[in-house]
Amino acid sequence: PPPLPLVPGHHHISLVQSKKNFKFSNQETCVEIGESVRGEDVYIVQSGCGEINDNLMELLIMINACKIASASRVTAVIPCFPYARQDKKDKSRAPISAKLVANMLSVAGADHIITMDLHASQIQGFFDIPVDNLYAEPAVLKWIREDISEWRNCTIVSPDAGVAKRVTSIADRLNVDFALIHKERKKANEVDRMVLVGDVKDRVAILVDDMADTCGTICHAADKLLSAGATRVYAILTHRIFSGPAISRINNACFEAVVVTNTIPQEDKMKHCSKIQVIDISMILAEAIRRTHNGESVSYPFSHVPL
Repeated sequence: PPPLPLVPGHHHISLVQSKKNFKFSNQETCVEIGESVRGEDVYIVQSGCGEINDNLMELLIMINACKIASASRVTAVIPCFPYARQDKKDKSRAPISAKLVANMLSVAGADHIITMDLHASQIQGFFDIPVDNLYAEPAVLKWIREDISEWRNCTIVSPDAGVAKRVTSIADRLNVDFALIHKERKKANEVDRMVLVGDVKDRVAILVDDMADTCGTICHAADKLLSAGATRVYAILTHRIFSGPAISRINNACFEAVVVTNTIPQEDKMKHCSKIQVIDISMILAEAIRRTHNGESVSYPFSHVPL
């Protein structure tokens, strides 16, 4: 975004680059901030992708480096929150790693967190500092209206009961039907059985989810929708993880397109899969940073999106 003006009562916001950012021979991460941040409002952007543990550790060190360099406020901008799926104790002796990450960010010195489409919005409650959970919904609505000519005759489908509330919000804004796929798992990353609740016959089906990893769920769901009479199937995903056999599954699946946001860099996966299309959400993050810095409402753009 363009440089922001000075605002009465607030510090100037500036781009700060680390002077040094490397690993020692023993693989310890080293960070040195390249210019003064004393009294500044600092925003550190780091997504939970790639080498997740290294990136998370780098983020923690950068937060702490800015904090002890007398920054007035440090905000961690984390488009894809790491360990978000480990948000509950669902079996004996299982960790709640998302809570651990929240504690680490707080102890490092973060004053504020900005993230997008948390796997479970209750993760905000793991923090004792403000958390802004942004939504990709405005960008998703725009893409559907502009890129799917038959969007008025579509059904928005939730592949998981956990994201049903988010998906019904999109269906309501488009004034179209909603369907749900109930899935049963015998073990992690393997779907045993799927049941479609709703009608997709002779309609375009649009699967919407917050995250896709090995893509077994959405590929099974796409087959289920086609067998139920859907004319075309799209998938719209906020966070593209795509590990293991994900790309080969998508290439062999019946999707017209798999639409993802760039909370995680997409270039490498797009080279191997022509079905992947990208929605740019950088302006949503930029506006959230601008509003946070200026002391404006961050929720306003999401509650006043034109229908």
